[in-house]
Amino acid sequence: MANLSQPEATNLAAGRNPPPEQQLHDHLDDHAFSFSPITLKKLPHLSDYLQDLQPAGSNPLDHNPFFHPSDGFYVNTSDVVLRQVACRLSPSGTIASPSHHLAYIRAGPRKQIFFDHYATRAAIVTCGGLCPGMNTVIRELVVGLWDLYGVRQIYGIKAGYRGFYSIQPIELNPKMVHNWHRRGGTVLETSRGGFDLTKIVDAIENHGFNQVYIIGGDGTMRGAVKIFEEVRRRKLKVGVTGIPKTVDNDVGIIDRSFGFQTAVEMAEQAIHAAHVEAESAVNGIGLVKLMGRSTGHIALHATLSSRDVDCCLIPETEFYLEGTGGLLEFLEQRLKERGHAVVVVAEGAGQDLIPRTTAQKEERDESGNMVFLDVGAWLKTELKKWWDREHPHELFTVKYIDPTYMIRAVPANATDNLYCTLVAHSAIHGLMAGYTGFVTGPINGNHAYIPLADVAEAKNEVNIKDHKWEWVRSITNQPDFVKSKQNSV
Repeated sequence: MANLSQPEATNLAAGRNPPPEQQLHDHLDDHAFSFSPITLKKLPHLSDYLQDLQPAGSNPLDHNPFFHPSDGFYVNTSDVVLRQVACRLSPSGTIASPSHHLAYIRAGPRKQIFFDHYATRAAIVTCGGLCPGMNTVIRELVVGLWDLYGVRQIYGIKAGYRGFYSIQPIELNPKMVHNWHRRGGTVLETSRGGFDLTKIVDAIENHGFNQVYIIGGDGTMRGAVKIFEEVRRRKLKVGVTGIPKTVDNDVGIIDRSFGFQTAVEMAEQAIHAAHVEAESAVNGIGLVKLMGRSTGHIALHATLSSRDVDCCLIPETEFYLEGTGGLLEFLEQRLKERGHAVVVVAEGAGQDLIPRTTAQKEERDESGNMVFLDVGAWLKTELKKWWDREHPHELFTVKYIDPTYMIRAVPANATDNLYCTLVAHSAIHGLMAGYTGFVTGPINGNHAYIPLADVAEAKNEVNIKDHKWEWVRSITNQPDFVKSKQNSV
C-alpha cells in the first residue's frame, strides 16, 4: 500500500475528499506531468525549391571582434518557441487545455549561412501609414547587415510598393542612417496601394536583389505573401521577410508590433489634455478619438494608464446612445456626480451607428479598406444635440481631440527602439540562414520566425472576456452596453 501524505491521511480519517486544487497539488508533489503533442509550424526555406542550393559557409560572426560565440550562441532547428505557455492541468497531472501546442522556430543567428556577404544585395521598403519606429527598423537593418554580416550592397526602395518599379533605389550605409532613429516617419517615404505583383518581382529580379525586407501592416503583409509565392514560382534565390508595422497592434500571433508602446504613451498625453479641458469647464466632456480600426488596444491600454477616463469605446464591443443603460444616460449621471467626464473612442467603434450615404458605403481607400467616418466628430455632434434637447438653458462643453497624426509621426520611445533593433536583427539572421516567406516577432517574449501567410491572416482583437477588459470597466465604471441592450428588449 502506498504511503499517504499528511493532507491525504487527514482527509481520509475525516471521511471527506480533498478539493480539486489539493488533489492536483498532492499529485504534482510526487508525479511529473506530461505535455500534450506539439506541432512545429513548418517555415519555408530556399532549399525547398532550389534543389542544388548549398550553404555559403560559416557565420561571419565567428570572426567578428565584438562577438564571442560559445555553446548555445547559435540557434539550431531544435530550438522552438511555444505559442502558448499558460495552460490548465487536470487533477491527473495532464494538460487539459489547450489540447495541442503550436511551436515556431526560434529566431537568432545560425552557424551556417546561405548568402555570401559580397554577393548579397538587400532591398528595404516601407509601406502603408506612418508608425513610430519605422526609421529605427531601417537603420538597424542597414547597420546589422553591414556590421554583422559584411554586406555592402544595401538599397532603400522609396514610396512603398510602387517604388520598386517607378523610382530608382537609393544606396544606404551606416553613416547615412546614423541618426534616423531620432526621426519620426520614414525617410524612405511611403504610400498606400501601388501593388503590381509582376512589376515588383520583375524589378527585384532586374536589380539583382536577393534579400527583400518589407515593413508594413496587415495589408502590406498580404502583399508580401504574394511576392514570396511569385519568387518561389520563378525559383529565384531571393529571401523575402516581413516586419509587421501597425500602430494599432492588430497583427496576430506576435505579442505586439513596434510603435505600439510609443502610441500608448502619446495617447495618454492626449487623454490628460482632454481631462484638463473637461475639468476646467462647467459640464465639460473631453472626447478623445484614438487609432484602432478593428481593434481597441491603444484605447484600452491608454485608458488603463491614464485612470482619468470615464468611458472607453472600442470596436470589439457595441454601444448605443439612447435609452436605459445607454451612453447618454451614463454621461448624465457622471456630470451630476463630478461635473465633467472623459470619453475615449477608437476610430472603428460605433461605425454601424453613423448614418452613411450609398456612396460612403462603397468608398474604399487605396489599400482596399472601407473608409471610416469620423466617429469622434459624429459623437461630438450627438452629445451637443442631446444636451440642447434635455438641458437647453445649461452650460455644456465638448472638447474633441484627435491626436492621430501627432501620434503616428513621433520617433519611437526607448522601449520601441530596443524592440526595433531586436526585430531587425532577427529578420537578418533568418534570411541569412536561408529562411524565406516569414515574419519575425516576439511570442511570449521570445522572438520567433512565423510563416508570412499565417501572420497575414491572423488578427489580434481585444478579448472582452479577458481580465484586462474587466479591469477597464472596473476603472471607468462604464455600463456593459451589450447586457443592458439585451435586458431592455
